[in-house]
Amino acid sequence: MYSEVFELHAELLKALSHPRRLEILRLLRDQELCVSDIYEMLDLPQANISQHLMILRDAEVLSSRKDGKQVFYSIANKKILAACDLFREVLIEQTEDAELARELRLSMQELLPLTHDPVCQMRVSPKTASFAQKHAGEMFYFCASGCKKKFAERPDAYVKK
Repeated sequence: MYSEVFELHAELLKALSHPRRLEILRLLRDQELCVSDIYEMLDLPQANISQHLMILRDAEVLSSRKDGKQVFYSIANKKILAACDLFREVLIEQTEDAELARELRLSMQELLPLTHDPVCQMRVSPKTASFAQKHAGEMFYFCASGCKKKFAERPDAYVKK
């Protein structure tokens, strides 16, 4: 039993040990999303997203529910997010790069003002957005590469007039 605990711990950490899976957790931090939304936000092949989601679901990091043909994902246990936040604190303490430490240490005040990704409507801030793009003299912020790509293809479809 003693060694099984370490095995389970290692399996959980293995499920979290991919940058795209960590990005999926970030996208799901405050909301539930369906596979197609995650696919569009990350601009990865759907098969790749499905693999990552399956790994996270099998490790019980994510829970899923089906609504018709769509499968929705959410964080199964919010303590996972607290653990990820603790890892971030460790990175802050370990880094000697002052700029990286500042970025990792963003306070809630620095995360404001909140805005919305024009494509998926996810709440982002200029500091937390994965991408930014200027269009018609206005800055737009995006949660992930897929949303930025969609916006770049048809910006007028997303700009409110």
